[in-house]
Amino acid sequence: MLSRSFNSCLVGLLLAVVLTTSSGCTGIGSYFRNGFKVGPNYAKPAAPVSNDWIDSYNPKVQRGEMLSADWWKVFNDKRLDAVIEIAYQQNISIREAGFRIAESQAMRSAVAGNLWPQSQQLTGDYARLQRSQQTATFPQGGALPPGLLVTNYDNWSLGGAIGWELDFWGRYRRSIEAADANLDASIEAYDDALVLLIAETASAYIDYRTFEQRIDYALTNIQQQKRSADIRVARKKAEAINSEIDAPQSLANLTRTEAAVHLLELAKRQTQNRLAVLLGMPPHDLSYILGPSRGVPKVGDTVTLDVPASLLRRRPDVRRAERLVAAQSEQIGIAQTDLYPTISINGALTMEASQFPNLFAPNAWQGSVGPGFRWNVLNYGRLRNLVSVQDAILEQRIAAYQQTVLVANEEAENAIVSFLRYQMQRDKLEESVGYAQEAVRVVNQKEDKGQVDYTQVFDLETLLVQQQDEYATSQGNVAKSMVQIYKAMGGGWEIRFRQPMPYAMPNMIERLPPPMMEMEEMEEMEPRPAVPPVPPVDELE
Repeated sequence: MLSRSFNSCLVGLLLAVVLTTSSGCTGIGSYFRNGFKVGPNYAKPAAPVSNDWIDSYNPKVQRGEMLSADWWKVFNDKRLDAVIEIAYQQNISIREAGFRIAESQAMRSAVAGNLWPQSQQLTGDYARLQRSQQTATFPQGGALPPGLLVTNYDNWSLGGAIGWELDFWGRYRRSIEAADANLDASIEAYDDALVLLIAETASAYIDYRTFEQRIDYALTNIQQQKRSADIRVARKKAEAINSEIDAPQSLANLTRTEAAVHLLELAKRQTQNRLAVLLGMPPHDLSYILGPSRGVPKVGDTVTLDVPASLLRRRPDVRRAERLVAAQSEQIGIAQTDLYPTISINGALTMEASQFPNLFAPNAWQGSVGPGFRWNVLNYGRLRNLVSVQDAILEQRIAAYQQTVLVANEEAENAIVSFLRYQMQRDKLEESVGYAQEAVRVVNQKEDKGQVDYTQVFDLETLLVQQQDEYATSQGNVAKSMVQIYKAMGGGWEIRFRQPMPYAMPNMIERLPPPMMEMEEMEEMEPRPAVPPVPPVDELE
């Protein structure tokens, strides 16, 4: 049977609940509906999204379940497949994002520990005490007789204390929910980094192949222009008519094309260096990975897409923005708990004696236990403003989420129209190159017979160089626009389902030599492989 004092405490506690919930931001009904937690429960915000794609009428834009995982295999390029696998395993930014997940996991575990007694202490000390003779008195008052006066003695103590703030208003449970949402956000950030890495790696690979193709076209034209220049120089030596102008003009055309090759080689090298960094390597020759020139990766003329609403469930950056909204929603409830009294149970148990052997004697024990509360009743204005701060931050997070959805829709539409228009440009340039090649062939035949002057040859050779270069660039643009479509749709992060996240654990972190290490000491260090094993070139052709 419960004691009368316990019943009185229980009634008083219920009255306190009613009074405090009435004085705070959460009513008694909401308090019970929210699972004995103050503050609002999270509700996913609405987001503006199109009903359909602008170019959905185009026969090249097909409706269906789009290829999201391993989307880069639409290029049917084993070299590209190998490059992306290496990037996933070795990219430093991905490792950094992985450690952010580990940080969020540890933080979540630390927050969950607050459900248990928050203060758990074991204390012990020794002191030599000197008491004042003026203050040494009987408990009833009056001075001690001279024979009983003890002013110098030792004091040994050993004990423990515990403090447990009860999660009466949901502060710690909401903190766990916020930590869960932040953990989810860190995972989505990792997935977003994967989407960006794969898209950037594929784009850099396509740029590299495009520069190779442009260089090949330029070198072919250089051979043709050398032939024309040799003819003009020979005619000049023979003092033929107009040779004084034709010879230097042909040489100028030749050297201009040769100069363009150097710029293309520069851009190709810079792209290779960018690829090396994406692969987590220092810039170096990647020919053992990239292999010989193989042309610009080709892709089909059609693309299969889901409805625009699929962006909300597929794009990691959209999901991350939504998880940040959820985390901030919990912060409102956490801030509201400061409006209510904190209820805690505190206890202490101590052994104290003037001599160490007596420290563990039965009569050396002393302790205390009991409930307590603390209520910031005079700070309500400041505390309510702090709740308003969290409300305002929540509105910011919602606006950021909605803006992320809009930008995702914009990126997808831009990628789709780029894919369609670049195809049209490529097809027209392909026709233009064919016409230019035919014109150069005919004019060379007539020029050999003396039926045309060099001005026509010069104009057509210049046109062919320009058109072939633009055609190669357009091929690269078509391939990269397909990459941008899959990036805008949030494809590629599913690669982590096939193998674990590659972020390194502390014992795997590379040990770098000190800055002032001597060369002899560095040579004695165990060598490390610079790059991972790569399949032989013939296996990737």
